[in-house]
Amino acid sequence: MRRIRVLIIDEHEAVRRALETRLQRADGVEVVGCTGRWQEGVHMAAERLPDVVLLETKRSDGQGLVALRRLRDECPLTRIVVLTSYPDPDERREALRLGAVRYLLKDIGSDRLVREIRSLVPSRVAAY
Repeated sequence: MRRIRVLIIDEHEAVRRALETRLQRADGVEVVGCTGRWQEGVHMAAERLPDVVLLETKRSDGQGLVALRRLRDECPLTRIVVLTSYPDPDERREALRLGAVRYLLKDIGSDRLVREIRSLVPSRVAAY
């Protein structure tokens, strides 16, 4: 089975590490990078070509949607999932308009998060 390659960009270290740990336990998922700095995340994505990027948009620097735009420009085939602490209808609308494929709350359960990720790249998770 091919593994789904995931990159995590979240400025909160505890959240980032928890996501990484949760995903490393999932069959068929490989965490290929983890960073709190969005610029570094865009660089890592362009270099490592993940299937999915988990992106926090509510950043202290206010650059979450800028990061989303840059990721979309640099990695047009990568599926971008916005993870957020609390829903914001305007941000959700804008994130989806800019190319995010999902807008999920960070408190999502591990099983559901993995299902959401798998649903984004079904052709990559086929047995050979």
